[in-house]
Amino acid sequence: MKKRTEIFSEALPLAFAEIELPLPDHYHGKVRDSYLLAGNRRLLVTTDRLSAFDRVLACVPYKGQVLNQLSAWWFANTASIIPNHLLSLPDPNALLAENVEPFLVEVIVRGYLTGVTSTALWRRYELGERQIYGYTFQEGLRKNQALPEPIITPTTKGGPSGHDERLTSAEVVSHGLLDAAAWDQVQAAALQIFRRGQALAEQAGLILVDTKYEFGRAADGRILLIDEVHTPDSSRFWKAGTYPERFAAGVEPENFDKEFVRLAYAAQGYRGEGEPPQMPESLWLETSQRYVAIYEMLSGQEFVPGEYPVGPRLRSNLGKAGLVLEGSAA
Repeated sequence: MKKRTEIFSEALPLAFAEIELPLPDHYHGKVRDSYLLAGNRRLLVTTDRLSAFDRVLACVPYKGQVLNQLSAWWFANTASIIPNHLLSLPDPNALLAENVEPFLVEVIVRGYLTGVTSTALWRRYELGERQIYGYTFQEGLRKNQALPEPIITPTTKGGPSGHDERLTSAEVVSHGLLDAAAWDQVQAAALQIFRRGQALAEQAGLILVDTKYEFGRAADGRILLIDEVHTPDSSRFWKAGTYPERFAAGVEPENFDKEFVRLAYAAQGYRGEGEPPQMPESLWLETSQRYVAIYEMLSGQEFVPGEYPVGPRLRSNLGKAGLVLEGSAA
């Protein structure tokens, strides 16, 4: 039996970059492609594309499968809090969902004072702000410190500048992005999902630091959780066992998400401007193994790598599910 390192290495040149399916209303995202289907359904195909610094940097074997299957696991484990758009998984890289109208608000939940991007709590605090996202922060706080309670720091999706723009909770309603009742429901659900995520992550030896949720409204008016949940793409994880000692020493926590990819680029002097440097294959193999490890730690399930190349397998499985004619290509 092949070792995983061999499987990942052989899959690297076959990483799933894209596919064209003979379906209407094709939306091409940084990581996912989606298609509108009959019966008010939407097919979401998760590729191996890895996005950071607002651009696709590489394709990482099995990344798409991890995101798809881990999100499905989280959808099942949060359905008692709020319903979601998942209908079925016809393929390891595909999710059949109820079609919804996404809200124009990204719901960021934060449990720690951290982050270096322009919208991050620590970055704003470091710049001297003490009123951030409508919350008041006292003097003398430290980077990576736990907050007394998780808080919601919403942002727009893109906004006029093309980048996420900060909002207060009150502004979500006053700017007409959501009505008060819907926003109250979204906030309550987001905090409950986050607390459940923290509890399950703790069992896996991880800290769920912060995350992004997306919600939308179904045709019948229900509010649903959509997109992805608690994946290495949408969330920040730290290793729980070493956090207290490292925090006390003023050392950065051990991250266990895709942050180490950003750090690898930053070490080369790249922070999103200009042409990104070429990185060694070892970085992408390590990324692949890290994503799989996170899946197994959180879900408690063994990861079973899907067959590569993905395209023929995906078309076959979509054909068997009656979604696309088997063997079709565009």
